[in-house]
Order: sequence, then C-alpha cells, then structure tokens
Amino acid sequence: MEPSSRLRVVVATPLFPADAAMIVEREPRIELVHVPELLAEPNVDWMTWSKRTPEQQERFEQLVDTADALYGVPDHSGKALARTVAANPKLRWVHTIPAGGGQQVKAANLPAEALERIAFSTSAGVHAAPLAEFAIFGVLAGAKQLPWLQETQRRHEWAPRRPLGRAASSTVAVVGLGSIGRLTADKLAGLGFRVVGVHRRAVEAPGVSEIFPVEDLARVASEVDAIVLALPGTSETEKMLSREVLAAAKPGITIVNVGRGTTVDEPALIDALTDGRVGLAVLDVTYVEPLPAESPLWELPNAIIAPHTAAISTDEPRLIAELFVENARRFLDGEPLINRVNTREFY
Repeated sequence: MEPSSRLRVVVATPLFPADAAMIVEREPRIELVHVPELLAEPNVDWMTWSKRTPEQQERFEQLVDTADALYGVPDHSGKALARTVAANPKLRWVHTIPAGGGQQVKAANLPAEALERIAFSTSAGVHAAPLAEFAIFGVLAGAKQLPWLQETQRRHEWAPRRPLGRAASSTVAVVGLGSIGRLTADKLAGLGFRVVGVHRRAVEAPGVSEIFPVEDLARVASEVDAIVLALPGTSETEKMLSREVLAAAKPGITIVNVGRGTTVDEPALIDALTDGRVGLAVLDVTYVEPLPAESPLWELPNAIIAPHTAAISTDEPRLIAELFVENARRFLDGEPLINRVNTREFY
C-alpha cells in the first residue's frame, strides 16, 4: 500500500457530528465530506436506512463517486457498493461498519480488478466486548437452569431445591477464535470455566486450555456443557452446528450464538430443543432475520431470542470512528490495515 498525502473520505452512513469532528481533529490529512441531510439520523444502531428524494439520491451518488475512501458502505447495500465501485475508478478503500462487513462486499459481486484495487476493512473488535458479555450471559443462563427457574416462577411454584451448575465443574467450547471468541474465552476462564477452542488453525487464545480442529466439533460437543458460536458467515461455516453435531452433543447442552445465524442448522436445533438434547439456546442471530413469526423458536421455553442486538452499545459509534481514524493513518502512511477483508472468503 503506497503512502498518500491527502485522503478524501465521503461519509456514506450515519455519523454523529462529534465523531465526525474527532476524525478530522485526529487525522488532519483527511478531507471529510459529511453531508448529514443525505443520511439517516445517526443513532446507536448503525442499520438505519436513508430515505432520499431523487434529487438527493443523485447528489449522494455524485459525492461517493468522488471519494478516495468511504466511511461505510452506501446504504449498507451490496448493490449500491457495486454501483459506486463501477462509477468511481479512484476509490481505494472502503471501511465497513459491521464486524461482518465482508458479507456486504461479497454481496456486491465485484470484479477481480476492483477487489485488487480497493482495500476493504471492517469494524471487527469494536463489538467484541458486548458480544462476549452476552455470550457469558447465555452460558450462565444455561448453567443456572434459567428455563426451569422461569417455568416454576410462571407456575407460582416454590419448587423443590435442586443443584445448579457451577463454573468450576463446567467446560465450554468456543467455536471460532477471532476477536469475539478470544475475548469470550478469556472472560469465561476468568469466571472459572474450563474453556476449549474449536478453530481451523492454532492461534494464541488466553484462557483456552486446548484447541481442536473443526473436524472434531461433534466429539467436542459430546464432552462439553456449553458451546459458544462466534463464527463469521461464510460458505465454510454454513450449518457448522449440524444435525450430526447436535445428535452427538452432551444431553442438556447450552448453545449460544453470537456469530452468524447461518452457522446453525436451525431445524435441527429446533428438534434438539424440543426433545431436550439441547437444554437452552441463547441466540442473538438466526438463520433468517428478522426471525419469521411462524418460527417455533419464538414459543420454545428453552430458547432465548435477541433481535441481533447484543453487539450494540452506546460506545459503539465512537469506537468505530476511532478504529477508522487509526486505519486512515495506516492507509495514508502505507501501513497494513486493521481488519482487512479477505476477498476470497469475505471475512
């Protein structure tokens, strides 16, 4: 990556004014083009859509077509990104807002020339702390038998006492040891859980006692008390938590998913929840989002559904902007970007 003296950045997604001011203050070499009236009102949920008049849309497209770099994929749309890339031969870098922004790039179906010319980066890591906390909530909910507690409470029943699970006698498998998985594992280990990892290669992961290859997932599932999925959504991870893995799982196992819903064979999970093979599923993501109203997951007493909200925090917009500034410095200085998208597997 060649160093640059200036960088024209067009903001293509909602951005708080304070974060816009911080970007130009920290990196004076950036020419930040931020036109709020062409964007949705910023809030802590970056998945907001812009409603523009035809005249505003034309103006918006004219602006993004002059960018050296984009803050966000236009309207979080692969189709809009493809249009922009085709119209703007000077575009060299796109920073995506979600951690899984590689899927937005994949959806654009860009030609090889564009994938070679343009660097894509994501906001991975920004979301790691809140997602790790949600994963811990899920593991603890399973260990402390939340469905049983809720059932007896609904019946107004002071039930006979029973032993609940303890961290010190429980093993959790974290599947996917990226930034989210590694932080989750470290925090679980700090609570006293024994943590093993499932990953396609050896990595440094504090708190993880042993790392198994993906091919061993069924065997791992048969020996652990909980599984935390922290996987990207790729062709290789599609339905990795398969019917075969669930059939092998230790009875009463807890499943927590803070990665992507496509990594779970959802009909198989529903069957395993129904027959009790899975004691509790805590899902921030589902195979289809929004989860269809007719899905049995809504009614199952041993399923907890969050509307893909576990990553959202009031700090998120600022942290994304700070990551962008650091990557802008790296881009301008010709250094490798943080979270650069692998444009073969798109994560």
